[in-house]
Amino acid sequence: MAHGPFPLDPEPIVVAEDVLDALRARLALTRPPVDEGNEDWSYGVPASYLGELIAYWRDGFDWRKAEAAINAYEHYRVTVDGVPVHFLRKPGRGPAPVPLILTHGWPWTFWHWSKVIDPLADPAASGGDPADAFEVIVPSLPGFGFPGPLTGFPDVNFWKVADLWHTLMTGTLGFEKYAAGGCDIGGIVSSQLGHKYADELYAIHIGSGLPLDFFTGPRAWDFARGGRLSDDPELRARMIELDHRFAVHLAAHMLDGATLAQALADSPAGLLAWLLERWNSWSDHPGESVEAVFSKDEMLTHATIYWVNNSIATSMRYYANANRYPWTPSHQRTPIVQAPVGLTFVGHENPPGVHTAAQRVQAFLGGPAATWFNHVNVRAHERGGHFIPWEVPDAWVTDLRDTVRPYRPRR
Repeated sequence: MAHGPFPLDPEPIVVAEDVLDALRARLALTRPPVDEGNEDWSYGVPASYLGELIAYWRDGFDWRKAEAAINAYEHYRVTVDGVPVHFLRKPGRGPAPVPLILTHGWPWTFWHWSKVIDPLADPAASGGDPADAFEVIVPSLPGFGFPGPLTGFPDVNFWKVADLWHTLMTGTLGFEKYAAGGCDIGGIVSSQLGHKYADELYAIHIGSGLPLDFFTGPRAWDFARGGRLSDDPELRARMIELDHRFAVHLAAHMLDGATLAQALADSPAGLLAWLLERWNSWSDHPGESVEAVFSKDEMLTHATIYWVNNSIATSMRYYANANRYPWTPSHQRTPIVQAPVGLTFVGHENPPGVHTAAQRVQAFLGGPAATWFNHVNVRAHERGGHFIPWEVPDAWVTDLRDTVRPYRPRR
């Protein structure tokens, strides 16, 4: 581990007032579509609910308040192999904090990690053991927000970012060894780190068990992978539900992302709708509004990060580029991800036929995905959705700590 003063000077996040004024002006000109018979979200995001959010974004949302909360942490801007990178840092408080890089997914921002940063960096402040402290580094995926629109990196994808992150941690920041965590795209970034750079990783902890070749193949956009619908009514219904939840964005992003981006980059209302549908359908709020998981202010904080950085196009590009520039192994050893791996599964994402946390663990251990990983800690939780560190932060913190603890350097 590196020791001594941090090698960089922080740069707080500041969005220019004229950018916010331009956003409000565009919101004021929103033209809603005709949307009859859609109060139940069955056709997608209802114009009525979206209209409420748009009005609040225009007249009530306080970006400066959100910005102040974000700037309670240190922020840095660096260039890694020619790519501009923003990251948040929270220094560890403990006898030997382990460097930890946390990578988000889509449609996340770096701020989706905000509920777990403090307990990971300073366990004692929330009743934990200071020996579990981490030096927390939370970057924005290039093209997902700060430090600005991504150019000069049109082939960006998850395994290319893993190389950037390794250079950031070992070269730019000087850590000899580190841990990694991630969900969604961040999960496969972390898995690639644990595959290619296993000797320099203490451990990784991920929020899914996606194999590294998930986006490879001529029909990678097919969430069902060409699978036949089950004849069992319960399994069939669950398969259709999961297809409805995930297949649309996979197909659109992989097959026609640039076309969609023309609309979303021009219309903040359209951008918000596309993000909102995923926040609503992917999070766990049975019988309640999405606001049981994300308040209006929280949703609009994330949406504003996308908007002010004109980043929706490059965020979606990750999907097509994972297929266009497919992952190939760096070695032939097994398991493929050789670093110690912990996994957290949540109930809202249970596959067909799985109803309990115990069944979820067994489904993973008995399935093909398990063979990819040197899994040392497999946990499942009855509740929680796709945004695990946001929705069930205590579970994520506990699971990640337990994964890394046996591999911490001994003093």
